[in-house]
Order: sequence, then structure tokens, then C-alpha cells
Amino acid sequence: MAHYEDMRDCIFCRIVQGEIPCAKLYETEHSLAFLDIAPLNRGHSLVIPKRHYADIFGMPGDVLADIIRVAGRLAPAIKTAAEAEGLNLIQNNGKIAHQFVMHFHLHLIPRFKGDAFGFNWPAGKYGEGEMKEVQNRIVGQLNGS
Repeated sequence: MAHYEDMRDCIFCRIVQGEIPCAKLYETEHSLAFLDIAPLNRGHSLVIPKRHYADIFGMPGDVLADIIRVAGRLAPAIKTAAEAEGLNLIQNNGKIAHQFVMHFHLHLIPRFKGDAFGFNWPAGKYGEGEMKEVQNRIVGQLNGS
């Protein structure tokens, strides 16, 4: 696992190192929160780990827990300050999932009635027995099978 010192081309690592300025909102030992420079709505913010982890798959649990604690503290402040009606938490892992910066980041996006941001959520259905099969496969992975 590479640390941010090794990631000279990562914009978020450069922000953590102070090489690129940011509109910092909050900081802990493990996390940094700041306004997104390309916001979907006013108040759109990011929470990132200070060390470089490309995605959720290699991130230690304590760092992920810290990011969630920071998001929990920021969410009501962002919603109120932006006078938003709601807020999305979005986190993408891998290019196929629309991750464009390969440094884990959690988006906090204030939402407003009639804003231009939307979702395409084509919900499906499981076939006969398929849900149980998927459940068993996931539980097997959790149990090391």
C-alpha cells in the first residue's frame, strides 16, 4: 500500500501536503475535509484520508471509521450552511464505478429541489434462489471460505 509521500501525481495527496490550497473545513489525525473545487451544488464537500488509499478495498477500518465520523459531524453543518433540503453521501470505487481521482474520497453533496443532479437507478430483481446464492457467496467471503 503506497503512502501519500509516494504519490506525487495525486491531487489529493498534494492537497494534504499543502502543495495545492484547499478550502479546509475540518481535519483529524487521519482525515481532511474541504470544499470540492467543482461542486455539483454549493457546499459540495469531500472527506479524504490523509494517507493515500486508492479505494475502500485496502483502507484500514480505523481510517474508514474516522472518515465516517468526520462526515457525520460535517453533514448537518453543510446542510444548514447551504440551506439545503437534503444531502447525499457518495463514494465510488474504481473507474467502472465513476471514480476519477484514484484516492479514496467521500462526497457530501447538498441537495435542493429542482437541482440538476440525478441518479439512474435501474433496480432489478433476483431470480428464484439467486438471492440466497449471492448471500451465501458474500458470507463465505466474510468467513474466509
